[in-house]
Parts: sequence; structure tokens; C-alpha cells
Amino acid sequence: MIRVEITELNFEQDLYSLVRSFYPGVETRVEIIPRYEEYPLYVKIILGEHAHESEEGDFLTVWLPKADNLIERGTDRLALKSYVKREVYRRLQGYLNTSLPWGTLTGIRPAKLATKLLGEGFSEGEIVRHFKEEYLVSEGKARLCTQVAVNEAAALNDLDYEDGYSIYVGIPFCPTKCLYCSFTSYPIGVWERRVDDYLGALFKEIEYVSKKMAGRKPSSIYIGGGTPTTLTDKQLDRLLSRLFEAFGKEEIREFTVEAGRPDSITREKLEVLRRHGIERISINPQTMQQKTLDLIGRKHTVEQIREVFGWARELGFANINMDLIMGLPGEDIGDVRDTLSEIRKLKPDSLTVHSLAIKRAARLNTMKEAYANYKIENTDEMIELSRQTAEELGLHPYYLYRQKNMAGNFENVGYAAEGKACLYNILIMEEKQTIIALGAGGSTKVLFPETGEIKRIENVKDVGQYIERIEEMIERKDSVL
Repeated sequence: MIRVEITELNFEQDLYSLVRSFYPGVETRVEIIPRYEEYPLYVKIILGEHAHESEEGDFLTVWLPKADNLIERGTDRLALKSYVKREVYRRLQGYLNTSLPWGTLTGIRPAKLATKLLGEGFSEGEIVRHFKEEYLVSEGKARLCTQVAVNEAAALNDLDYEDGYSIYVGIPFCPTKCLYCSFTSYPIGVWERRVDDYLGALFKEIEYVSKKMAGRKPSSIYIGGGTPTTLTDKQLDRLLSRLFEAFGKEEIREFTVEAGRPDSITREKLEVLRRHGIERISINPQTMQQKTLDLIGRKHTVEQIREVFGWARELGFANINMDLIMGLPGEDIGDVRDTLSEIRKLKPDSLTVHSLAIKRAARLNTMKEAYANYKIENTDEMIELSRQTAEELGLHPYYLYRQKNMAGNFENVGYAAEGKACLYNILIMEEKQTIIALGAGGSTKVLFPETGEIKRIENVKDVGQYIERIEEMIERKDSVL
């Protein structure tokens, strides 16, 4: 375990995240200790068994004499925090002789910072320089973040933030649960007899929202999960019909359905989507390595991925996204290179590249002893290869976010062809519009434009509870909407 002591400044969570970035997977605890007037402010990092052979011993002390001056001058909290994090970062950087690609940034939405600066009139060059100087971000990540902010602004140029809103519909069923997954999902084989009950409850929530938001039109609708295509073709047809009856069709700028797992897709289901005019779907292989698909619990073949993608193109889907994960157990640079080669042959319209993040509830964490022999590796070279592949396909970065415990301390990036960026993905990250989430596990975020305040409304995660308590879920929304 690593213990971090800090005097008075109350930046415990920020320092916790920063130290964990240098020591991923190591238990870390942060404590506030009393300040003695004769000493300047400081941070002490007690490394214990994680200390390296050096003159430092088993702890590092970071003196913060400038903090007193900043406090006396009434410097705002954000500037003070940035100073403290820079000093701690430089100390650990020198001690470990390593740098972090995102410097001192530990939040999940670095592109929001770039978007804010863009709105304040900063040039692209000035934003890059700010990220490098203020947060010690690498040149490459600073440029990536800036490109994302510019492309986000273009995609959202004429969007109605005040009267517009977006809808997320959750279908919490999957063929099987992936090794790394921590989302709300239930095996369809066990729950298929209650799917119609679930849709019945969901339709009540849809009807409520359509009446409550009468006079306002959704900008985008996103059906996610779970795996929405675990529904039968008839169930999919009923769901899409109900959504269009409730919200209309003409003014919806984007409608996405996560087709997700190839083992859940049939040609008939894709035909249903096309009959309803759906053009944007996501077919998510995560990898094109059969050994990895078998390991992580995805019961389909690489050939099925190619087959389903081919069906989608034949049926006229004009905007197909594919998800990949860098850092999957046991994969090396050769595996990643081969996967990207296969993706280039398919030529998706957008590509979302995730860095593996192991959440607490994932089997890869709860049963980690069983997978101890599988190395989890994510490197600059892997990330750069994915960027190059996107560039070769004519895809540009348009959204970016980061997660805790992310392999290699990297990021998730969405790349898209011109005009094919996913509005919903941008909106969920930038929090510029109300997003109403329907279904088990849905998390609604209501934006109040006049104050910028965001209020959350949570639906229960358990499918059975959602069905039984649907009136309560509606009441929760009604208390805010």
C-alpha cells in the first residue's frame, strides 16, 4: 500500500488519482495531517515496499512553499490545485523516470476543458500550449484533445440546447456477459420469458416522457444496453414503432441502435431496422482475434463479424461504427496489428477505440486469480497504430473520454468520417443537453440552461424491480421534469 499525507489543502481525491496513475493497481490511501506553522505546506508520499533503490528511501516529500503565497493572494481553488498536482507530478516523474501521457489530468472529460477554451476564443495553438504548460500533457494528447474539441463544435453547431433533448433506451440483456463488463446486463437465455414484460414497462415510460416533453423534439435517440439485438425481430419492430409513434421521425437528427454482438444479429433484425429508416448501427467485435473472443466470453467467431458487417452493407446501412478494445488479456502488438488490418478491410464509417478499464464488478477483477497468467498490456505503439488506422480510413477524432483504472493510462477515442460523428456520444460527454434515460439502469441527466445545473434521476438496475416499480420510476422523473 502507498500512503499519501497532505496538509490542509483538501485535494485528497485529486492526489489519490494522480498517485494511482503512476502506480496502477496499488492500494493507495490519502490522509490530511495537521500543519505546523514553522513548516511550509507539503505532501508526503510513503512508498513502503513500492520504493525504488535510490537515495530517497521509502518516502518522497514534496514541499509547496508557493502554496502559502497563492493562498494569501486569494488564488482560486482550481489554480491552487493545478500547482499542487504539478509539483507532485514532477517529483514522481523524476523519481520513477517516467511520464504520463495525460500529465496531471485525472478527470474523465479532458475535451471539456478544450471546448471551454475554444469558446473563450483561444486558438488551437494556444489550447495545445495551455494543456502542455498547465497540466503537463504530452504534445500528442494535447493536439488530440484540441482536434476533438474543434470537431465536436462543428458537429453541434446548430443543435438546440435549450428546447432540444436526447433519449437513451436501455435494453439490459446480453447473450453472455463479457469478462471485462460491469454494465447492467442479464443473460437473455434466463430472462427471455420476461422480455415482453420489460418492454411493457418501458412503453409506459416512453408514453410518459412523450407527454411530458410535448412540444419539444429529441435531437437524437440511442438504443444501447446490454445488447439491443437480443430482442427478437418482432420485439425490435414493436419498440421502434412505439418510439416513432411517441416522438415522431422528422426532426430526429440521429437514431442509433447498438447491434453490438454478432451472435445476437440476424438478417431479419437488420431488415427491421432498415424498414424503420435506421442508418446508424454499431457492430462491436472488440477484437478480431478468435483466442481472445473465446477468453472474454463472446460466443461468436471472427467470420460471424465479417458476415454480419456484410449483411449491413448490403441492406444499405450508411453509418456503421465498430468498437475495439486495446489492452485485452493476453493480446500483444502483433494481435492488435492483425485486428486493425481486418478492420481496414471492412472500412467502417466510424471506429471507437477503447483502452481496457477494469471495473470493480467485472469478472476480470472479481476472479482475477483465474486470469493472473494473462498479461494486460496497452502501449503507445498500440494506441498510435489505432490512430493511424483511423486516419487511413479517413476518420477524424470527434469524442474522447477517460476512465479509472484504464490500461496504460490512455483514453477512449471515437473517430468518424465527415458527417458521421455520433451526436449522442458527444452530448453524453459534454453535458450540454438534457438526456432522458429509459429502462433498467438508466441515468437521466436534466440540464437547466439558465444555471448550468445538472440533476440526475436514476432508474433501478434490477430488471424485475424495474418492471414492478415502473410507476415509481415515472414519479422520479416527474419530480424533476
